[in-house]
Parts: sequence; structure tokens; C-alpha cells
Amino acid sequence: MAKMASKTAPFLGHSMIFCRKVNAALFERGLAYVGTDYLSFPLWDKYIEYEYMQQDWARLANIYTRILENPNQQLDRYFNSFKELAANRPLSELQTADEAAVVAGAASEAADQTVEREVRPDGAENSPKPVSAGLTEAEELEKYIAIREEMYKKAKEFDSKIIGFETAIRRPYFHVRPLNVGELENWHNYLDFIEREGDLSKVTQLIVKLYERCVIACANYPEYWIRYILCMEASGSMDLANNVLARATQVFVKRQPEIHLFSARFKEQSGDIAGARAAYQLVHTEISPGLLEAIIKHANMEHRLGKLEDAFSLYEQAIAIEKGKEHSQTLPMLFAQFSRFVYLASGNAEKARQILVEGVENVMMSKPLLEALLHFEAIQPPPKRVDMNYLESLVVKFIMPNPESPGVVSAAEREELSSIFLEFLNLFGDVQSIKRCEDRHAKLFLPHRSMSELKKRHAEDFLASDKAKMARSYSVPSAAQSAVGAYPNAQNQWANYGVQPQAWPPATQAQQWPAGYTQPASYGAYAGYGANYPNSQVPASVPQNTAYGAYPAAYPVQPAVPQQSYAQPAAAVAPAAAVAPAQQPAAVPQAYYGSYY
Repeated sequence: MAKMASKTAPFLGHSMIFCRKVNAALFERGLAYVGTDYLSFPLWDKYIEYEYMQQDWARLANIYTRILENPNQQLDRYFNSFKELAANRPLSELQTADEAAVVAGAASEAADQTVEREVRPDGAENSPKPVSAGLTEAEELEKYIAIREEMYKKAKEFDSKIIGFETAIRRPYFHVRPLNVGELENWHNYLDFIEREGDLSKVTQLIVKLYERCVIACANYPEYWIRYILCMEASGSMDLANNVLARATQVFVKRQPEIHLFSARFKEQSGDIAGARAAYQLVHTEISPGLLEAIIKHANMEHRLGKLEDAFSLYEQAIAIEKGKEHSQTLPMLFAQFSRFVYLASGNAEKARQILVEGVENVMMSKPLLEALLHFEAIQPPPKRVDMNYLESLVVKFIMPNPESPGVVSAAEREELSSIFLEFLNLFGDVQSIKRCEDRHAKLFLPHRSMSELKKRHAEDFLASDKAKMARSYSVPSAAQSAVGAYPNAQNQWANYGVQPQAWPPATQAQQWPAGYTQPASYGAYAGYGANYPNSQVPASVPQNTAYGAYPAAYPVQPAVPQQSYAQPAAAVAPAAAVAPAQQPAAVPQAYYGSYY
């Protein structure tokens, strides 16, 4: 047995060394991916624990040195642990073989210069003076720790700059649920900061690592992949940029058209025309068939390459496909864009006009198409050959209400197109056509506008009335009001009658707001009321000469009516005066009125 044990001992020793190397290699492999991450401390802790069990103090000290080079959430703890290790172990056990060789080389150079001679002015030589051959072990240890402390301070300074970004990252891992807007903005801000701090002329490890962290949490957002690619391109790392592009288009966001449109433009810029065409074709056939942006960009690329007929065929094929669909929303814009492209790229105005006319005949009730036709005719050079009757018939057909399909075109769209056509006629039409269209516009839309303005005024009056009530309820009553406190509702509405001239509408006269008054929370439901109207909804007293659209002129000033005195029983006055002080706002703590006064 002794002989067998002696034979197996070397084998076991070699096995332990092999296992140790394998385990260290596994740790190093993991640290190569996430070693510089801000939250990488769990992996570092396991590595430290493993080396501590092996009692390899030099490797342990080297691990601490590597940690102190980069910001880490537990940086202070690691620095304190390193100082504790340096205080308990001799320097010879902490230094690696390379570090010990450097120290030994410095000591030998110092030993070669152990004697220096001083020459007196008379030429005589002094006795030789010994020079220290090197630092003591305590000084070497102090220098060893000082170097690591300087690394720690630099990492700590950088940590103070990024701590805000790091703490705002609530989800550093991937999840199918979307990130909130705050986290998405934080990633953009963090990347902006790192790109400012780093040198984009060369790809630093810090920039790449942060982008890799970002595209884990934001893997479903094409804009971060696009930003990563552009950053690598700006730094000259085209291989890395192409690698990121392939991961985005083939794995992570392969079903989103914007990344493929970016890929087509990126490949075109790099000279890969076949790859750019393939990216566009993938969008047309699989990712998003009929996508207008893809058709326009693909046609523009073919035009840049001198393939004008190929660009025309792209639009024609897309229009043919959309014609086969029922109620296509893309078809009107396709006709408008195709006409515009033909006119700008080839200068063929007649063909561009035919495309628009064909679109009008194939697409019913399309405001963008009619607007494109009016704009096209407006930009034609003189002499103009505009068929005004034909254009007017198209516009009339669009703006006239259709009882069979009332919800196809909104009233706002009809009014807007009518206004555009009126502007067109003012430039290029005759007086009779202008008058005819103005009368039709007034007949169709002005009555509706008057009704909407009337409803708006009613809403303002209702809101002003409520706010006036709140102002009265929170204002300090005067002595005259205290005297009639028993009948507040009956008296307050007649208190100022005849004192001021009555302006129209009467409801706005009661609108006296205290200084610094803020709308109470209970009336928050009215905060957005009437927000769709262009004018501000702040209630104000209306002067006598204010006109109200189609309404007659303001009523003349009413003659002042003498205020009537309402006799009250004598017994009722005294209790009212006694109750009045209890209704004073001063009885309520001042903090309650802080938001009103």
C-alpha cells in the first residue's frame, strides 16, 4: 500500500494542478465578458474566495489590483480587503514573479552604483561614501500599497461621475416587457457621457462594454443597435460594426423594418449595393410589405445609382399591389409620392399630372391626394394650363357632406381642403370662381363654427361661474357682508347691483379672483376643459364693445338701478353678526390658505 501511495502521489498532485488551472481559466473566461461591469462583484467575490482557499497570496493580490482599476459598486470594500491582506502578509508573498523580477532588476542597478566620488576644488578625492542599494522592505511595501491606492482613487473619481446613471438602471437584464421612458433616456444619457469621456478615435474597452450591457437590456429597441453600429463606424472598427449589424438584423430585432432600412443605407454607403437591395427586398416581401418609407428609400437609391426606370417600376409594382387591397390607406400616398418623384427626378410634368389624375379616379375621398394635385398645379411655371372646373368638381365632391357615408371624411378635413382651394383660387382663379367658392365655404362651415364658438362661450361662462363661487367662499367678508350674514346667498348676488355697469355676458362680472389664487383640487376636472380651442380659457370681464362672431353688437350700458333695501327682522341681525366671526378664514390655520393667498 505504501508503494502504491507513493506511485499515485505525483499523479494526484498533477491532477490538482490541472483542476486548479481549469478553474482559474473558467473564472478568467467569465471575467473577460463581465469583469468591468459595475455590478460584477459577485463573480469577483467567488474568484477571491477560490484563491483564498488555495492560499495563493500573489494571485489574490493581483485580483485585487485588477478590481481597483475599474469602477465597481463594492470598490471601497475591495480596497479595504486589499489593505488588510497587505498588512498581514509579507511583500514577497504578495508580488507575482514578474513584479519580483522587476524589483530585483532595480536593486541590481542600484548595487552597481554603490560608490560615488566627490571631487574637491583642489583636485583631491574624498573618501568613498556608501549609497543605499535599494529601499527597505517596509518602504517597498508602502510603495506597493501607494500604487494601488492611486488606482483606487482614480476609479473612485470616475465612479462618482457614473453613480447616477448606474443607480437609474432598474433592469440590467433582458425581458420581453418594454422598458419605461426614464430608463431608456438614462441609457442614452449614459452612452453620451461615456462617448464624451472616451476617445472615439480608438475603441476603448469601456465604450464597448457599456454598449454590450445596453443591448442586453434594450435588445428589442433598434435605435440602440443603430447607435452602437454608428459609434463603431466612427471609431474605425468596421469589423465590429458589421458584427453588431448582423446580430441586430438576424437575431434580436430582425422583425422590425427600421433596422433593415438602416442596414440598406449602411451597406450602400460601404459599397455593398447587392446587400442594400437585398435588405430592401426583405422589407418588401417579408418584414413589412407595402411600407411607404421602404418604397421611397429604395426608389431614391435606384435613382442615385442611375437606374431611373427601375425606380419607376418599384412605384408601379407597389401601386398594383395596393390596388388589389380593399380600403388601402397607403395607395393615396403612393400616387402622390410617385407623381412627386417623377416630376423631381425626370422633370416630366405631364406624366406626373397623369399619375395624380389616375390616383383621383382610383381613390375616393382622399385629402392628401387632392392636396398634392393642387400643390402640383400651383408650382407649375406660367403659362398655366389648369382646368379650374375639373379641380373645383373634385373639391366639391370631397367637401360636400355625403349622407350615405358620413364618417368617411371628417368635418375638419373638409374645411381644411376647402380653405386650401380658396387660397389656390385667390392666386390663379377669376373673381366669379372665387365668389362662388367663398359662398359655398361660408354656407358649409361658418354656421358650424358659430355653433362651436357658442358652445365654447357657454363652457367659459360655466367655468367662470364656478370659479367665482370659489372666490367668494374663500374671500374675507367685509363688514357690510357680515351684517347680512344670515342671508348670504340672497344678499351677495344683489350686493353690487347698479354699482357697476352691466357688461355682456353677466356671468363674467362675478369673476373677482383673490391675489395668488390657485384652482382648488376639487375643480381639477375643469382644468383641461376647452383645451382644444386656440384661445386661452382664462375667464375675464368682457368690455362693452366686444363682438361675438355673428352676434349683434354688445348691448348698451344698463342704467344704474338703485339698490333696494331689504328690511330684516332686528332679532335676525344680531345672531348673524355673532356668527360672522366664526366664518372668517382667520379661524383656519394659515397653512391651509397657503395655496390660495
